[in-house]
Amino acid sequence: MTASRTRDTGRDELRAARRQSRPYYWFVAIFSFFVNMLMLTGPLYMLQVYDRVLGSRSEATLVALSVLVVFLYGMMGILDYVRGRVMGRVAARFQAALDLRVFDAVMRRSAVQPDELAQTGLRDLESIQRLMSSPVLMAVFDIPWTPLFIVAIFIFHPWLGYLALAGGAVLIVVTFVNQAVTRAPSLKSNAAVMQAEKTSEQIRAEAEMVQALGMRRDAFQRWMVARGDALRGQISTADLTGTFTTLTKTFRLLLQSAMLGLGAYLVLQGELTPGAMIAGSILMGRALAPVELAIGQWAAVTRARKGWDNLAQLLTETPQEPPRTALPAPKAKLDVQQLTVVAPGEQQAALRLVSFNLMPGQALGVIGPSGSGKSTLARALTGIWRPAGGKIRLDGAALDQYGPDVLGQHIGYLPQRVTLFDGTIAENIARLSPQPDAQKVVEAAQKADAHEMILKLPNGYDTRVTAAGGRLSGGQIQRIGLARAMYGDPVILVLDEPNSNLDNEGSTAVNKAIKGFKAEGKSVLIMAHRPAAIQECDMLLMLEGGSRAAFGPKDEVLQSMVKNHQQIQKSATPGGVR
Repeated sequence: MTASRTRDTGRDELRAARRQSRPYYWFVAIFSFFVNMLMLTGPLYMLQVYDRVLGSRSEATLVALSVLVVFLYGMMGILDYVRGRVMGRVAARFQAALDLRVFDAVMRRSAVQPDELAQTGLRDLESIQRLMSSPVLMAVFDIPWTPLFIVAIFIFHPWLGYLALAGGAVLIVVTFVNQAVTRAPSLKSNAAVMQAEKTSEQIRAEAEMVQALGMRRDAFQRWMVARGDALRGQISTADLTGTFTTLTKTFRLLLQSAMLGLGAYLVLQGELTPGAMIAGSILMGRALAPVELAIGQWAAVTRARKGWDNLAQLLTETPQEPPRTALPAPKAKLDVQQLTVVAPGEQQAALRLVSFNLMPGQALGVIGPSGSGKSTLARALTGIWRPAGGKIRLDGAALDQYGPDVLGQHIGYLPQRVTLFDGTIAENIARLSPQPDAQKVVEAAQKADAHEMILKLPNGYDTRVTAAGGRLSGGQIQRIGLARAMYGDPVILVLDEPNSNLDNEGSTAVNKAIKGFKAEGKSVLIMAHRPAAIQECDMLLMLEGGSRAAFGPKDEVLQSMVKNHQQIQKSATPGGVR
């Protein structure tokens, strides 16, 4: 695949989703043809009233024309209403076709590179959907009929046609100038708004800390700076857009008056009828209405275009997961070979050439100072970060041979910072399953030794919690997170600082859960700082600066660490210096 073809992958996906509704576009185009033809009803009615009814003073003719006009306007309204409903459903179909794909891309990118594309992906999709269902897209179907109306004006009189043609050319020039002038400020304004929203979301998420540390004033000032930039950008963009909208509206009204004035002059010269004069003015307004609408709604067009570009880049850089052959349930055998991991956005490896193995029924403690690579190893073992070199094999199969959802069923993960979701405790343990399996939920809580703790809560497993945890303590949240990691009977557990928020009772419960997990012939990896966390470990892996410093049975590694420490102290004393 060539580089240019690769860059177009995301756009191809967007176009494919848009092409799914191609028959409906033709349907709307056909309806637009009849709608625009029926737009001639008003000018023709005026023409007949002025030139025939008033001249003949025939009431019967007036009644017949009026009844016909009511019928035609009714048909036009129905067709216009229907095409609007069709486009609304086309827009919804476009979004529904891409919702899962974009959501998956956003989640995968957020896990490794939470940049602007990941933050705005879903909003970008919504901006395209809103444009597709907005009146401005109807203008796209109406603009091709503008030349027809101008030709009709030419039929009345060439001078009127030239005036309409010149006016339309001016509005088209204004449209392109509007696009060129407002594009950069509009994009800058949208970026400022997103930054302000991001700042407010960060402050809201950490409201407890902001309140406790007396940071409200400074946090408010920081948000006000971001909000002020957003407001200034919005005002500047609105001023520019309003200038072009007002200019367009004023020019169109002036043009219609000019059409009436020129028509009146031609009537006085005997070259035009009064009915044609009024009809020409109405046709002029109809011919230029789509252009005026497009200019007035240009901000939505700009936002949707930016969203289209962002989505194309997001989907190109985050391709779909390839289909994988289903593998049998693996045994708890982990083999890490020369693992090298580079954190997203970094140049230097966080882990370098780390190798170890873990057999069923074993628990491995991963120790080392802060920044040594323990959490990086946890992310690599759970498939969040892909290795830059080496392999991680689960029962002989490389991790990338398992789909993300399948891998999550085999490897349970307790991150260093546990977050719950809005819902019940049962739903959180069941990993947000819409219909949690009550038996599996209770079994997971029992394995995590959190069952009794949960029963003591006001509504037990049906106690509702929020992302902030609500009334739950940090230790309770961590134990619920451990139960979530054990849900679904995984064969390996990866626990990153599992007792960082636990008291003695909680640490004892976690160690009991680890012991029971090992007894089932499964394996556990524990990233730890505190000695209590490695109580049930059989093996130890020590990391220093992203490299393996020691690996082996726990007692041997600890003894080696003690000897090294004693030698360092001895060499540091005056008698030990050589």
